[in-house]
Amino acid sequence: MFLRNLLIVFSVSVLLFAGCKKEEKNIQPLPEGYHAAKVLEHMNASNYTYLRVEENDKEYWMAVPQLPVEVDEMVYYSKSMEMKNFHSETLKKDFPSILFVQDISKTIAPANQNAMGNNPHVKGITLQKEEISIEPAAGGKTVAQILEQKETLNGKPVTVKGKVTKFNGGILDKNWIHIQDGTNANGEFDLLVTSKDIAQVGDIIIVKGKVALNKDFGAGYSYKILIEDASISVSK
Repeated sequence: MFLRNLLIVFSVSVLLFAGCKKEEKNIQPLPEGYHAAKVLEHMNASNYTYLRVEENDKEYWMAVPQLPVEVDEMVYYSKSMEMKNFHSETLKKDFPSILFVQDISKTIAPANQNAMGNNPHVKGITLQKEEISIEPAAGGKTVAQILEQKETLNGKPVTVKGKVTKFNGGILDKNWIHIQDGTNANGEFDLLVTSKDIAQVGDIIIVKGKVALNKDFGAGYSYKILIEDASISVSK
């Protein structure tokens, strides 16, 4: 009887061990440069979802474009920018450290790679050109003129009119707005604007701000040209 019970226990142990080994073989490795984090807490605010996550026994906060997510779900990303002593006006909460993540996903590559391709903070022009034709503002320049004359315009105020094609709010205490007007310079057609003002995708806006070149915020967040600290008015 004892021998029979011993054989049963041994057989069960072998099956459990084999099952564990099989599960380990099915674990998909992360692509190089990617992070996997488990969601511990989540809250929505404005256009963002704030997540308290755990990665390799380390807990931290991240802010991502609004994402439906549940506690204990896994999220994946590769591009992030850390902000220290960040205060969220919407949440009325202070974060000693928080990561702003744009290529967040619930799946591992290639879904994340596709998300990266549409990341407005990655160096280069990645947005799709719209078939539009917008007349310049009075006394202003076109997007193409600003791109072509960027060296001369560096540090100088400009006025430009365009259609909002992408909006990201509340990053680095400002809003990040992409505009187009139908013009292009050597294949580049998108102009990035930072502002405290809010605009909606599809709005035609008049932008007044200073041209800045070669801004690098680290972690792959770099820009050849942008219009900084602009005031924005919606064109009627």
